Amino acid sequence: MRVLILGGTTEAVACAERLGSDPRFHPILSLAGRTRNPRQQGGIAHRVGGFGGAEGLAAYLAEERIDAVLDATHPFAAQISANADKATRACGVALCTLVRPPWVAETGDRWIGAATIEAAANALGEEPRRVFLAVGRQGVGAFRHMTQHAYIIRAIEQPEADALPPDTTLVQARGPFALQDEIELLTSHQIDVVVSKNAGGAATYAKIEAARSLGLPVIMIERPDTAGQNFVASAAEAVDWLGGVHDGSRSERNV
Repeated sequence: MRVLILGGTTEAVACAERLGSDPRFHPILSLAGRTRNPRQQGGIAHRVGGFGGAEGLAAYLAEERIDAVLDATHPFAAQISANADKATRACGVALCTLVRPPWVAETGDRWIGAATIEAAANALGEEPRRVFLAVGRQGVGAFRHMTQHAYIIRAIEQPEADALPPDTTLVQARGPFALQDEIELLTSHQIDVVVSKNAGGAATYAKIEAARSLGLPVIMIERPDTAGQNFVASAAEAVDWLGGVHDGSRSERNV
């Protein structure tokens, strides 16, 4: 059974490894190519680059005779998920969407909800603050107009220079991050507020724990709606779902 995994997350790699060791499946891991130096994928068959929207993805599914698609993209990759939903419906290909559970505020958290990244930028207010901005390199441009603040921006790769706010210090790093390291980062840069997407998962949660321990507010950007028909919350659940499609206990085609 040929399974296309739309990746870019740790869950996607975990799914590919599980499926790759199962003789029922032939997984192909697809990476969008937004990170120029992605994690090594080992012996997993993979491709890099976009498809050209829903129509391009549908053409790929037909050409490669894909039996099922596993959407394990980032919770904020709403357009990719919408394309997967549209393309699989058009082709009659099974679609499973893996959505890791969001973080939930705990006692001691000082979260300020923001519906969009633009709303998060405006929520910083007019008073100058030192901001730890952990929204990915593609989101930093939303903060350019808030020039009164000083930003510490962490990203895997350097954002485009014209997207950065004027007063920016760049920290290039790839998770996962340890709690004590996050506490040290926030204290050494004298951070007043953290801005984060509600990505969920363990790899980047330490910054939320660090903010809690230091009593810092977190402007938490809410997730967009995710398109799809069949949802699971983990790699194990995804593999079980695909196993059901393979074995015939679930329909092989979306309706």
